[in-house]
Amino acid sequence: MAQPNCLYARRGIACLTVIVLIASAMFATPAHAESVARMWNEQLLDGIRKDFARPTVHARNLYHVSLAMYDAWAAYDDTAVQFLVNESATAVDIESARDESISYAAYRVLKARFGSSPGAATTIPAFDNLMDTLGFDKGYEGTVGQSPAALGNRIAAQVLAMGLFDNANEAGGYVNRHYQPVNPPILPDLPGNPDIVFPNRWQPIALQFFVDQGGNIIVGGYPEFLSPEWGQVTPFSMTSDSLTIYNRDGFDYWVYHDPGAPPMLDTATEDYYKWGFEQVAIWSGHLDPADGVMIDISPASFGNSPLPNASDYEAFYDHLEGGDWGQGYSVNPVTGVPYAPQVVARGDYTRILAEFWADGPASETPPGHWFTILNYVSDHPHFEKRWRGQGPLLNDLEWDVKSYLVLGGAMHDVAISAWGVKGWYDYLRPVSAIRYMCDLGQCSDSQQPSFNPNGIHLVPGHIELVTSATTMPGQRHSHLAGNEGKIALWAWRGPDFISNPATDTAGVGWILAEDWWPYQRPSFVTPPFAGYVSGHSTFSRAAAEILTVMTGSPYFPDGLGEFFCPQNEFLVFEEGPTMDITLQWASYRDASDQTSLSRIWGGIHPPADDLPGRTMGVEIGLGAFGYAFQHFEGATIKGDINCDGVVDMNDVPPLVDVMVGTNGNPCHNAAADVNIDGIADSADIQAFLDILLP
Repeated sequence: MAQPNCLYARRGIACLTVIVLIASAMFATPAHAESVARMWNEQLLDGIRKDFARPTVHARNLYHVSLAMYDAWAAYDDTAVQFLVNESATAVDIESARDESISYAAYRVLKARFGSSPGAATTIPAFDNLMDTLGFDKGYEGTVGQSPAALGNRIAAQVLAMGLFDNANEAGGYVNRHYQPVNPPILPDLPGNPDIVFPNRWQPIALQFFVDQGGNIIVGGYPEFLSPEWGQVTPFSMTSDSLTIYNRDGFDYWVYHDPGAPPMLDTATEDYYKWGFEQVAIWSGHLDPADGVMIDISPASFGNSPLPNASDYEAFYDHLEGGDWGQGYSVNPVTGVPYAPQVVARGDYTRILAEFWADGPASETPPGHWFTILNYVSDHPHFEKRWRGQGPLLNDLEWDVKSYLVLGGAMHDVAISAWGVKGWYDYLRPVSAIRYMCDLGQCSDSQQPSFNPNGIHLVPGHIELVTSATTMPGQRHSHLAGNEGKIALWAWRGPDFISNPATDTAGVGWILAEDWWPYQRPSFVTPPFAGYVSGHSTFSRAAAEILTVMTGSPYFPDGLGEFFCPQNEFLVFEEGPTMDITLQWASYRDASDQTSLSRIWGGIHPPADDLPGRTMGVEIGLGAFGYAFQHFEGATIKGDINCDGVVDMNDVPPLVDVMVGTNGNPCHNAAADVNIDGIADSADIQAFLDILLP
């Protein structure tokens, strides 16, 4: 029987009930009237939840719908510059005209994009119902004339036309045209990984049937590598300045913000390769709430983790106990009051993180998840909608169309950059690497059994060799008798120990490494694409940087963002958590960092996938913000600080004014961000000189 699309439909609880629970916990419907852009954004997010879990495709959908809404809004603005169309419009009632144009633009794009979705039977009627509720004729498809409806339809048509020629292969169902995996698939239901040929390259996973994180069944094995050629998709703000083009097997792989190669076996970086995958195995041992380990997960103890330099990557993580080098906050940086401790079972916290951040609390995929967080921030009663935290209050519609466009554009660019890296470097996942190394044996001591230089390091209490002594009755490996010479892991015991997810917990124990599973459903195992770099790390850090600069503060309103996870109701893979737990973050970056750590605890990424993705996210997020901000302020010529249409020495005084905080021409702040990184600072002086004196 097909699994219900809502992954929270368990223990007899209907999807609607759980969605209401989630909404009341964090992503609540605001008490005030929503803008029309917000209404359509919510429709888009719900459409994503009912579609296949494709983060690249949905990052593009989020961008394209946001683009359509922004261009419809900007048509009625005297300052803002549109991104795709070039149309000005007038109306007696601009507010009503904008609502109508935005609605037609969003409606047409959404219907086109979700018409073949597995959830189309409910998604498309929901789009229709919203048009009816708003009082618009959904049957009107005209594009000629100056009416708001015609304008919205024209904008949608141009967005959809652009999408047919942006190299995403939408017309072909987004399938790959060139990429082929070099490894035969791993069969996770069988022991080990005996068939892998290239232990540095990605390996498909063969299953009887695969259930994606949207709850959709894909029969017959496993989907192909998702979007390995996505680097060629037309970006929002990225340029050739950050592009490297590689060729393999006659195909060009485009890589923006290239982080360089990941660590590999049989190279100078093989120690980091082993260390990283060993950390995944060790952290798998943290997934048992019954182990007695209690930790404070409040911002008093977690968060506030500056990113390390590459030379400090290993020092950044607590290799054995989990987490990073963040020390939390002595007081709430917004209120000045200390955070109340929240002491919980580590095994509950780690399992919640693995599920909460996987694809969002309701499977809106990682880019969609950050839209729900943006909406949560926008709805906060103490949040003021001032662009960059400065200037006048914006009305809900202006805030929404601008913030959605920036975030959507950045998520789209992250998908292009991260999946460009994934396609080119084609790096394997932990389930492949851990089983492969452990099949070979141990590399710690050539005098002990099962030695192999490419094997795994032994770590007492975490990664051990099964011996005749350890399998004696009463010893820690006694239940593994008959497997002497193999590698054992102190790890999550896997799906075989869960008969009923509503009542069972697999727990942690000594297992044969050849049977190791990520903390995932047996019908999913691991995402169907290469690991390096982590899409979660890249999406999340880009979004965190955008929220920081867009709101004018690195912190959630009142210095605290929260999500409630009820006892014995939140987890899906197994029973739990054992107590009510509230995830908490002081800053947007703290939430992003938690996302990254969740993927290690979940068995999906080693550290090597993580930190390079975060660094890329910073660059992409700030670049997208700067590019969008210039359009919002009408500053379309880089370096034209005084907005007179040319770049010359007359732009120097206003550039200096911006650097020292003096306000001048209304477009100064945007135009002065010459290098388009989201910040007007000293780095822009050199960028200005490069334009003035090429």
